[in-house]
Amino acid sequence: MFNPWSQDPDRRARCRNALARLVAFTHRGLALVGGLVAVLLLWIWLQPQWLQPLEQRLATWLRARDVLTVLWPPNTAERATAVHLQDLPPQQALVANWLARKYKVAPEPLAALVAEAHVQAKTSKLPAHLILAVMATESSFHPYVQSQAGAQGLMQVMTGIHAQRYEAYGGRLAAFDPVTNLRVGVAVLSDAIKLRGGSLEEGLLFYLGGYAMTEDNGYVAKVLAEKARLDAVAAGQKTPAD
Repeated sequence: MFNPWSQDPDRRARCRNALARLVAFTHRGLALVGGLVAVLLLWIWLQPQWLQPLEQRLATWLRARDVLTVLWPPNTAERATAVHLQDLPPQQALVANWLARKYKVAPEPLAALVAEAHVQAKTSKLPAHLILAVMATESSFHPYVQSQAGAQGLMQVMTGIHAQRYEAYGGRLAAFDPVTNLRVGVAVLSDAIKLRGGSLEEGLLFYLGGYAMTEDNGYVAKVLAEKARLDAVAAGQKTPAD
């Protein structure tokens, strides 16, 4: 059988030299990578405060690309309506903690709602504690409550009547998203107060039952009393939560 290598010794030498260079190059490359990894690990060991941000960025990158979704589930905490009390200003944290104890709801979701109420207060010109008092009176901060008349969610908005307001948020089912229900409820309440000539009491009565409502069975007084308690809590006054 013809053997091309036996006919050309120089070719064998050239091949051996090329193979030796490839092995040497690969060895140097691996050594360089190993050195860089060692330097990186040493840097992380000396600067541990950088480890968590790097882990979070890597996790975000992997989740965005659906990498290892079975072993690394999506971070649903990012979608949760919840924040830590320590992330709130002190007065808001006092209110959130008080409401959580009174209505037996976890403080982290309450903290998120308190923060959102203050955001909505700036745009609607309604007091944040009034917004929270309405939620407390209407639903006791349970986002999935539904009345026999069809009022739904935290602020017990009549979804059938105000369905169009939910369109920007994806439709009627958004009524059961706590923050969305809060925003829509604030818009409805703000319009009710304007419709009743700026009267807070008349606006609350209209929010409760529209034009047909003449007797509120103490609803308005209950909302305003709860607002006054929240004002006292935020001011640091001792206020019973029972």
